[in-house]
Amino acid sequence: MARSVSLDGRTALVTGGGAPLGRAFALALADAGARVILVGRNEQALAEAAAKAGEAARTAVCDVSDPDSVRALAAGLADEDVSLLVNNAGVAGPVRPLVDIEPGEWDDVFAANVRGVYLMCRAFLPPMLAAGRGDIVNVASVSGKRPLLNRTPYTASKMALIGLTRTLAGEVGPRGVAVNSLSPGPVRGPRMDRNFRLTAELTGCTVEEAERDFSSRAALGRLVEEDEVARALVAMLAMPGLCGADIDLSAGMIAPA
Repeated sequence: MARSVSLDGRTALVTGGGAPLGRAFALALADAGARVILVGRNEQALAEAAAKAGEAARTAVCDVSDPDSVRALAAGLADEDVSLLVNNAGVAGPVRPLVDIEPGEWDDVFAANVRGVYLMCRAFLPPMLAAGRGDIVNVASVSGKRPLLNRTPYTASKMALIGLTRTLAGEVGPRGVAVNSLSPGPVRGPRMDRNFRLTAELTGCTVEEAERDFSSRAALGRLVEEDEVARALVAMLAMPGLCGADIDLSAGMIAPA
C-alpha cells in the first residue's frame, strides 16, 4: 500500500508506548516511515509493542511523571534527533463521585496526565527549538467537553492538557514547532472495558447495558477503534498549517444528545 504521508528520516517518541493506543501509534508512524522510540514503565509491554512495529522501533523505560526519570531518558537519547513527540501516557483514574475521591487519587491522575506532558515537553523541546522544527501531539480526550459522570479527575486533567497545548503552541509555534492535541472519544479496548465494569458496579446495571448506554451518546452510536485514532495522528502530521488545534475523533461523542 502506498504511503499517503511520509515521515521518512524522522524520529518519533511515543509515551505510553506499551498501552494499546501506544502500539497503534507505533505501527502507524513506522508504516509512514518514522523511526519510533516507545517509552513507558512496563518493559515487557514495550518490547511486545516494538516487536509489532518492526525494526523501526526501539524502547526506553521511563516514568514520565518523575523528573529524574525523564531527565535520564533525555540524556540517554541525546544522540537521537527526536522531531516528533507524542504524549500518550496517561491513567484513567477512579470511577466514583467527586466527594468519594481521595486527594492522592486526584494527584496521581494529574501527575500522569498533565505533569508528565509538561516534563516531556520541557525535556525534548530544546533540541526542536534549536533546529527550528518539530511536532508535539498531546493525546487529550473529548471527556470534559460534555459531562462524564463520576470521572472528574480524568476529565479535568484532559481539559488542562488542551489548555497546555494551546498556550504552548503560542510559545513555540513562532520558532517552528507545531503543538496540537488529538482528542479521541472512547476507544474500544481494555480501559473502556474496565470503565464499563466499574460503571455497572456503581449503578447496578449490566456491563453490556453500561456500554450500550455510553455508545448511544455518540452520533455514530459506537466507540472509535485504535487504528482510527492512529491514522488520525498521522493525518495531522500531514497538515503543515495545523498548530494550536484540538482535533476530535469521537464518532460524534460531543454532538448534542
